[in-house]
Amino acid sequence: MLKGFRDFILRGNVVDLAVAVIIGAAFTGIVNALVSDLFNPLIAATVGQPNLSNIIFKVGKGEFKIGDFLDHVISFVIIASIVYFGVVLPISWLLERAKARHAPPPPPPSTKKCPECLSDIPIEARRCAHCTQPVPAI
Repeated sequence: MLKGFRDFILRGNVVDLAVAVIIGAAFTGIVNALVSDLFNPLIAATVGQPNLSNIIFKVGKGEFKIGDFLDHVISFVIIASIVYFGVVLPISWLLERAKARHAPPPPPPSTKKCPECLSDIPIEARRCAHCTQPVPAI
């Protein structure tokens, strides 16, 4: 029972997932600082409000913090784009290159086209089985 648990924990997927969660948590602080320290002042320079989180919509006694939501949406879009363009695309490109390098060569063709009727015939054939025309050897 413990051997199965050990094998599960030491699988690459579980360890990779744990590392990804830890790095993602650390990266969230960086992106939040980017939004609050760079994007919000940029928005304040164009729109006039120093922070999006100040945008609040009130209905009765309830408050809807639309600006805070927009801050989180901006953070999410930044994180998603950095992960996609900085991690997913390069890894996919590297995996495709590695796969192409280690792929076996394609097998030699086993058929050829008849020059007269364009049907597929065996590569060793000297006459077409469909139209009986002589076929030159390749």
